Amino acid sequence: MNKQEMLELMRSNPAFYLATVDGDQPRVRGMLLFRADENGLVFHSSTMKEVYAQIQNNPKVECCFNDFKNGCQLRVRGQLEIVNDNALKDEIASHPSRAFLKPWKESGELSDFYQTFAVFRMTDGVGVTWTMDTNFAPKVDVPL
Repeated sequence: MNKQEMLELMRSNPAFYLATVDGDQPRVRGMLLFRADENGLVFHSSTMKEVYAQIQNNPKVECCFNDFKNGCQLRVRGQLEIVNDNALKDEIASHPSRAFLKPWKESGELSDFYQTFAVFRMTDGVGVTWTMDTNFAPKVDVPL
């Protein structure tokens, strides 16, 4: 699978699992991709969550995407950066796929939406695919 096919798999299957490290303990949780393109992978969380502290302490992560329909798994490893761009935060919060964020932003329940809404970007990630057909074949790293 080439880079463009990997990006398309991620866009078509935006729910993924994110692995981080908490001290010496791995942690995995489900996340929702916002964007995957030539500029990297973009997703978000809250600064109040443990995942945010884990990423600050160690920004090296691995994401696992599954295309169950085609029997393909894609793992992407790399380093995250925290993006402090209010225009991007507004874009994400107003996107139709993120309607669940609208009350969070508009309610005033949080003292400062822009400070508590964390956006992450992975650039220079490396993707590796797996299928039953390639189960025992050497893995091929694809720069993203």
